[in-house]
Amino acid sequence: MSDTPIQPPPWLNAPPVDPYPYEETYDLRTGPKLHPTLNALLPYVGLWRGRGRGGFPTIEDFDFAQEIRITHDGRPFLYYESRAWILDEQSKPVRPAGRETGWWRPVCNDEGRATGELEVLLATPTGVMELYLGKITGTQVELVTDAVVRTSTAKEVNAGHRLFGIVDGALLYAQDIAAMGHPLSPHLSARLIRVGG
Repeated sequence: MSDTPIQPPPWLNAPPVDPYPYEETYDLRTGPKLHPTLNALLPYVGLWRGRGRGGFPTIEDFDFAQEIRITHDGRPFLYYESRAWILDEQSKPVRPAGRETGWWRPVCNDEGRATGELEVLLATPTGVMELYLGKITGTQVELVTDAVVRTSTAKEVNAGHRLFGIVDGALLYAQDIAAMGHPLSPHLSARLIRVGG
């Protein structure tokens, strides 16, 4: 054993740090420049809000509102955050609903150029994590699950398919899932309007 006293790490008694110094934005007119590998996804960057309809063989159909924030910080990926809430027959909020967070990452070739393929990682607070592989075609993005990981307490989700598109300036999407013993079936669809960016 050494008689040399153990020195505490330098960060142990350091003063607090300033707020996170790097800007993340959905407004392409301000902040860092969009990474060139993201050019095909440029129409998606923004703050989107709208409504949709959901359902599945194991649940009653429902109406929902949703906000999706797609931002960047100058690096070669987009940050994706979605939060939704259930609406009643008068379009009044009833309760919070699904949330997701994750990253959209374009696949690049050996020269660093985007190939038109996409990797998407998404996680929910209900214990489900999904890895999607997809293709960017014009203003359409199609994603299919490559893997689904879930905690022991999460509902059974086995596969997913998502189709996103920018149509007349709006963000439209449809999501199918295979879950709870049912094959791939329609689950969510929505139309969101750009409200920021």
